[in-house]
Amino acid sequence: MNILFYCPLVINLNDNRNHPVGGIESLNIELAKEIAKTKHKVYLASFTKKAFSKDNVLNIPIKNILNKHNQYSFDMIISSNDPSIFEKYKNSKKFFWMHNTLSLEKSLRKKKLLPLLTNKITTIFVSKYLKNITSRLYLFNKNIVIPNFLSQQFTSIRINSKRKPIFVWSVQREKGLKETIQTWIDQIYPIDNKAKLYVLGINKMPNWFKSKSFQKKNIHFFGRISKNKLKEIYQKSMGMICLGYDETFCLNALEANSCGLPVITFGKTALNEMIIDKKNGFIINDFDDLEKKINYIINLKNKQRINLIKNSIQNTKKYHIKNIIYLWLKLLK
Repeated sequence: MNILFYCPLVINLNDNRNHPVGGIESLNIELAKEIAKTKHKVYLASFTKKAFSKDNVLNIPIKNILNKHNQYSFDMIISSNDPSIFEKYKNSKKFFWMHNTLSLEKSLRKKKLLPLLTNKITTIFVSKYLKNITSRLYLFNKNIVIPNFLSQQFTSIRINSKRKPIFVWSVQREKGLKETIQTWIDQIYPIDNKAKLYVLGINKMPNWFKSKSFQKKNIHFFGRISKNKLKEIYQKSMGMICLGYDETFCLNALEANSCGLPVITFGKTALNEMIIDKKNGFIINDFDDLEKKINYIINLKNKQRINLIKNSIQNTKKYHIKNIIYLWLKLLK
């Protein structure tokens, strides 16, 4: 069968581990490559400049797919967050891979509502949480939950018990970051001036982020970094802070867990499905509790730290792509 992955983002199959690539982009690339190992013929449509083939996947510019749709025929289309492509290929079986929330107002404003209502669509949610908060007025033909998966890069991690007191914020959104930094300045740095907070994942340094004064408190801003660099930081750190205000899955938390980092979170949204308190993370009630858990992790005895690292890694094994791929192949039969 001919299967099209429609990913309207700036990516191509040559994006490597030394360049920053977002979660949706990396998921499309890796899943396309895995399915291409089967008998299916796989295409990836993205904002790339020219068509080329790699790892049995043909990467095609989106403009070709949209403007020359009479030249293509697909048995199935898997579209990430954008159903508009379904209007161009009425005879294809349609899968709407839903990574983010989509309110009725937003779908109307972004001109997504009509293709969602007028096509027979199977929707793939990345978490039970996302499925539960999505309006039933969309009247999807079928709803399925298939969790996101770990990149191959994060599935064979060597256990490193010699950790530095580094805590990582690697969520793209700023909500809760100000309060986290203030907690660090007021309650963590005065107790342990060797502890460090790394702020990753945010494209642009916020206007309120006082780089020079924050660095004096061991708070460092890195912006978006490559998967290789992210993995390197995770493997030497002690914990990840992901409060979980609006996470529909949180691939970053899963990647952190795979490197042995417990995740400190409020346990809201989809993180409630992923984090088990005191096993692969810590569920906190407020920012005072955040300070307590950070200092607790810093002062763990070696045996306790090793158990926490092992539990965090163990929890991610069910998310390895070799386990998730079977759910996709079953769906695409």
